[in-house]
Amino acid sequence: MSAEDLENYETEMELQLYREYKDIVTQFSYVVETERRFYLTNDVDLQPRSADGEVYFELTMRDAWVWDMYRPARFVKTVRVVTFKDVNIEELDKPDLALPDTKDGFGA
Repeated sequence: MSAEDLENYETEMELQLYREYKDIVTQFSYVVETERRFYLTNDVDLQPRSADGEVYFELTMRDAWVWDMYRPARFVKTVRVVTFKDVNIEELDKPDLALPDTKDGFGA
């Protein structure tokens, strides 16, 4: 496999991952970023901890989706992350229910 073939493969894998993300993102309430991964989840718990004067974070997510193109299965039942690094949790906007376009002949 040439370097160009490898680059094309990785580009295609990233594109597939992005398409999957676009298809499922509306099913989740939170985006969670750690130093190593990006997650989508509906259930997240972040607990600051300390040991020997050091502060770290224990992060637990349930029914999560992981942004990782090398994982064979991106949906995971439970994720537990312990880190000394920053953790970013953002709540996603839930758009209101979209009504069907009436220009298709089925509306008013």
